[in-house]
Amino acid sequence: MITVALFDAKAYDRPSFAHYGALRDVEFRFLETKLNEDTVELARGCDVVCVFVNDTVSAAVIDRLYEYGVKLIALRSAGYNNVDVRAAYGKVHVVHVPAYSPYAVAEHAMALLLTSVRRIHKAYNRTRDFNFSLNGLTGFDLHGKTAGVVGTGKIGRIFIDICRGFGMRVIAYDRFPAEDSGIAYVALDELFQQSDIISLHCPLTDETRHMIDGAAIGKMKKGVVILNTSRGGLIDAEALLEGIKARKIGAACLDVYEEEADIFFEDRSGHILNDELLSRLISMPNVIVTSHQAFLTEEALNNIADTTVNNIRSYFENDGICDNELCYRCGSIERCRKDRKERCF
Repeated sequence: MITVALFDAKAYDRPSFAHYGALRDVEFRFLETKLNEDTVELARGCDVVCVFVNDTVSAAVIDRLYEYGVKLIALRSAGYNNVDVRAAYGKVHVVHVPAYSPYAVAEHAMALLLTSVRRIHKAYNRTRDFNFSLNGLTGFDLHGKTAGVVGTGKIGRIFIDICRGFGMRVIAYDRFPAEDSGIAYVALDELFQQSDIISLHCPLTDETRHMIDGAAIGKMKKGVVILNTSRGGLIDAEALLEGIKARKIGAACLDVYEEEADIFFEDRSGHILNDELLSRLISMPNVIVTSHQAFLTEEALNNIADTTVNNIRSYFENDGICDNELCYRCGSIERCRKDRKERCF
């Protein structure tokens, strides 16, 4: 039996992980606390730690895990910006879930966009008070508008397909363009200049952090709508707020926020929110914030648990080789030059 400490466990995690774990002789110990330097002791005696987006897997945490004999860090997410992959190399192997349900995230992005531009959230609140006035609810057609998609992995490409279904013109930017995809790639500055709607679907790296900043916003069309269902750090939130106040940004739809770690996934309704910047963003009439829920569908939860369990079993059954390993050695972390036919270390 392989023992796994699953940190930052939520009620919606437990059924699927318990189910798939039981099928493959993997025992999950569900811990509500997030993994960090203060809580890493809870992993002692386990073979694996399973972490989510707001766990802190720093070099110091990795050293402790290595000391405890933990062999594997299993991310139950695609993104890995919260893991020091470089520090893990040579000590603890790292795996992730590269594609759990790209439809879930892409569909949520479009749901946010439609809600914003057709004022559905405002109409919903009005009619619950029996207010059926249409004043202030005028939106605009998506048909014929230009959507700029940053990042054309699986989620980005599905979002492109959805946009095309609405009759939108789509342009895209990616450091690694998809060959023979039929996608119209442009330079990032050109995307900023041409797009009526900009949707972010790229990972958070040193190169992409704050890619939407004051300078980028200055290049955009007046009234642009910005969507982010990827990682909060892609957007400089202060610059975003200034762009909204200056009436340059027409709307912002955010499922992620740079400082979300101690805020999202919990009920804060009975407390004063200490994050003034997030409070100001939420107070804006043209901003919609959801709490990192784009992934949250039944299909995605099952795929996440199934893939995570398969990653764990693959590592222990195949002499440390796993198709979904993240390896610092190759430089391009997700594109292993060894083709996953030998151990990374």
